[in-house]
Amino acid sequence: MLFRHRRNPDHRRQRSLPSWRYRIAGLAEAAPKAAADVVRVAEFLAECPYTHRLPDDPIVFPGLPGASHMHSFFGNDTTHAGSDLASLEKGRTSCSPDTDLSSYWVPTLYDGDKEVEPTGTTFYYLGEGVSDDVIRQIKPFPRGLRIVAGNAKATGPQDNTIARWSCLHAGEVNPSQNFVNCPPGTMMESYLDFPQCWNGTDLDSPDHKSHMAYPVNGGCPSTHPVPVPKLRQVLRYPVNGDPARFRLASGPGYTMHGDFFNVWPEEEMAQRVRDCINAIIKCGFDGKP
Repeated sequence: MLFRHRRNPDHRRQRSLPSWRYRIAGLAEAAPKAAADVVRVAEFLAECPYTHRLPDDPIVFPGLPGASHMHSFFGNDTTHAGSDLASLEKGRTSCSPDTDLSSYWVPTLYDGDKEVEPTGTTFYYLGEGVSDDVIRQIKPFPRGLRIVAGNAKATGPQDNTIARWSCLHAGEVNPSQNFVNCPPGTMMESYLDFPQCWNGTDLDSPDHKSHMAYPVNGGCPSTHPVPVPKLRQVLRYPVNGDPARFRLASGPGYTMHGDFFNVWPEEEMAQRVRDCINAIIKCGFDGKP
């Protein structure tokens, strides 16, 4: 049995992480599903537990440690202000599958003055939001693509129409752009959808957003003609009750935002886009139905 980790010996912030974060490869594969068992949803996913906190942002403040508000990082455990594609490719990951070396991060949530990290950290790669003919044309994310979604500088809910807060197992509580009051025994959830139309040229842009766009009427605008998977970030925090207790490092709940630095191996991403998204089939962590 092999452990498929990657370790960067030059990284100065090595951390001792619980062994359960690192995924074991070489397990026996499940038998293929019968055609009748295939779920017709264009989806694959990665589960990427929390790794560390730093006041760093290698997309917005590259090379400037401590320049950002506090962020909670998921996936690649080497991420810091100076991270780039080459350094992240040498890192390790908490993700399942362990082929996903991408880095994901969000502003840290606080309950009063205590940091709260999510216990559910699922990143869905979806084909929804565009028509079926566009789904079949979706291309893999280019290696090194960086995307920021949400609005860290929002001054009110009207400034952020993307991020949503809701309650797990409490459907009677309406979703909101700000924190919600979840009943006892439930958890507060954050949902954030990233844009899924790329301009086909740039891996980043000065505002870290304009190289990407959201679909219009089921298709990608002419300015951003390349459809890519919709990344949906779903975080479940083990808190409930009075929302006045909560704040993000960036401010109120409506300042929720997410950063994504794509470090999927090209062949792994391409296989999942082809077999799961283009084929409109729901796949698991292994990229299979």
